[in-house]
Amino acid sequence: MAFALVRDRSGTTQVTLKKGTADPALFALLEPLPRESVVEVEGTVLVSPKSRRGVELLPTTVRVVTRAESPLPLGVVDKVGAELDTRLNHRVLDLRKPAVRAIFELRSRVTAEFRAAFARRGFLEIQTPKLLRQGAEGGATLFPVDYFDQRAYLAQSPQLYKQMLIGAGFERVYEIAPVFRAEPSDTVRHVTEITMLDGEVGPLSGAEELREILEGIVAETVQGTKRTLTAEENPLAERLPDVTTPFLRIPFSTCETWLGRPGTERDLGTEDEKAIGEKVAADGGTPFYFITDFPTAVKASTFYAERQEANPRLTGYFDLEYRGLEVASGGPREHRLERLMENIRAAGLDPAAFPGYLEAFRYGMPPHGGWGLGIDRIVQALAGLPNIREAILFPRDRYRLDP
Repeated sequence: MAFALVRDRSGTTQVTLKKGTADPALFALLEPLPRESVVEVEGTVLVSPKSRRGVELLPTTVRVVTRAESPLPLGVVDKVGAELDTRLNHRVLDLRKPAVRAIFELRSRVTAEFRAAFARRGFLEIQTPKLLRQGAEGGATLFPVDYFDQRAYLAQSPQLYKQMLIGAGFERVYEIAPVFRAEPSDTVRHVTEITMLDGEVGPLSGAEELREILEGIVAETVQGTKRTLTAEENPLAERLPDVTTPFLRIPFSTCETWLGRPGTERDLGTEDEKAIGEKVAADGGTPFYFITDFPTAVKASTFYAERQEANPRLTGYFDLEYRGLEVASGGPREHRLERLMENIRAAGLDPAAFPGYLEAFRYGMPPHGGWGLGIDRIVQALAGLPNIREAILFPRDRYRLDP
């Protein structure tokens, strides 16, 4: 008797060859065949309580489609783990692992649930350019591109186009697309090519309206994924939290007090966010929560961020966090042309570099706002992955351009 395990997207099936019933040529064909070779098998399916799927296949014909080279550079079914760099260097083999495929099944379901939640709220899905003359947040994190006889840049955000479309009367728009950040970061939370989910709303009553829309979308997405993705289909389904609204709101100043540095108006770092997440969890707070009312000093480079009328030292900007990991950021935008131009100059930029963008504000722009949510980040968080690269099919960071 001999066994072969044959895997496809539905799972792994045991092929059983028994002396006296199976063609002897099948033994000679399968026994020396290297692992990960591609075969087509036809035969009879029988109930088999001892096999992993409860059935076995007794083959009548086997055709070898392609033979895999041996030895494999990366084990697919071995229990011995491999370093992440090794896995990413041989990503096609790594993606054959059912546990790795489960990440991208979860990601696909999460993205589909996001789209459904936006559609229920009347949002229009858009696609904006990824080759730009200027960036939305200055030039420090832009990748330059030779564009015929001009200099162009890869988009770091669809921000300016989202706002222009609000000025065009679209009112509610969203986009799921890659953006590029030339930040020399080498952490488990940062890569250079990111998939972002950006939303924009106008007319807008204020930051709280934005938070209510975002928390509703996120809650429906997670609950919809949890409802439709069973543990039998995907082991990661058991990691999904129960999500209810409203999410906890925590002012930035409260976070500073928790961190022992009240009034310093310093941006929150990775360790700060973790400490805040631990405090929220210890107090029994919601897994998703907002940090609100970011100081203007923290958002100075975000020239499109609206300053609060009652206290210009503060913006209406907020972060959405999940257990100590930032997954989204946004707030109300400045819709008044003169103030917007002042903010651009204060950020060390020239308004003349933004002619198409500023034109949208010259002919009537309603109060509006929006957010950017990292798809890679939220999949990393929901799946409990230690490194964001595991949530991306073929990640790009400051050292990796292949495969």
